[in-house]
Amino acid sequence: MPSVFGNVHLGYVVVETEKFSDWRRFGRDGIGMHADEVLPDALRFRIDDHECRFLLQRGPAEDVTALGWQLDDHATFDDIVGRVVSHGVPVAEGSAEEAALRGVERLVRFAGPNGLTQEIFVRANTGHEPPQLAARGGFVTGDCGIGHVAITTKKPQQMRGYYDTVFDARLSDFIDETINGVKVKIRFLRVNQRHHSVAIASVNRLPVNPVRTRIQHLNIQVAELDDMTKSYRRVKELGFAMALGVGQHTNDRELSYYAMTPSGFEWEVGWNPLIVDEMTWEPSTHQASASGATRRKDGRSSASSPSSRPALAHFCGPRTASRHWPVPVSPTARREHREPNRYPSPHDSARLSKGVAEGGDRRGRRSGDARLEPAGLVADHG
Repeated sequence: MPSVFGNVHLGYVVVETEKFSDWRRFGRDGIGMHADEVLPDALRFRIDDHECRFLLQRGPAEDVTALGWQLDDHATFDDIVGRVVSHGVPVAEGSAEEAALRGVERLVRFAGPNGLTQEIFVRANTGHEPPQLAARGGFVTGDCGIGHVAITTKKPQQMRGYYDTVFDARLSDFIDETINGVKVKIRFLRVNQRHHSVAIASVNRLPVNPVRTRIQHLNIQVAELDDMTKSYRRVKELGFAMALGVGQHTNDRELSYYAMTPSGFEWEVGWNPLIVDEMTWEPSTHQASASGATRRKDGRSSASSPSSRPALAHFCGPRTASRHWPVPVSPTARREHREPNRYPSPHDSARLSKGVAEGGDRRGRRSGDARLEPAGLVADHG
């Protein structure tokens, strides 16, 4: 069976919420996306020429309910449907009305881990007018998709097996972190050149999954650093809580911040993550700093401001302690960030010397005998 890796891109996210007014302020006025009122019970956000990148539908969940994956061609579409069906998982065709709300010509859905419905489509409708964005440089989408989602689970190997089986996901790297005395391993999976489209944080050492929502956070990427820092200020001025201020990740080198959405999960806005070179990339393990800042019970960072915080501890991994980015960031700082080699050094001491843990090869692909058994494909892995 041919691999579908590289033909899969995160295309849209569906959220169920009753808080339309708050979401409108958060998404349009804070993050800077284009808002379309399509129905009394539906609100869409655009960040590029696609009609829909985020669909909000009225309901009580206050959570992400579905991920929409855009596929390059109908052959990939048929391949993935065949994989799911072969595991005995029901596949349902979306109605014309559902497809129109999502801004796609056709969609098929099937069950996924953590209660996240997976939807696949090939062709997206484009808007008749350019989106009105506060981000002057725009958002980065295209072949990398719209960003990524991070999920907490007590069964991380099964969840990784799911995304490998369905989308041929590859392992980019691990982060080992200790949060409040509990060891957490985070797996970063890619389905294209974006460093990760899905991050899986193992919480199997805890009695229960501490995250109420199906995802812990979602990420989008801006093209210019100024747009990231300006949205950070807008979101704070609107009164939305900051989970983490501006900082830098150790693995994909992205500069970003995390804000609390009206529905309770976190929204990350980032800039300038590295792009994976499939010819040279090798998975590695990153260790968290012992001096990382902790979260308060209300979800905010314990630091009073981004510039005063030491290292950061977070479910999506630690950030570099040696760079603290106040807002605004100077042009000199931007140049300093761009200068280092964005690809891993072949002499990096953190490389995994035994290939990839859990049976993967040096590009992070799982060996055939590591795939899930059919009965486990869509079990609730939360």
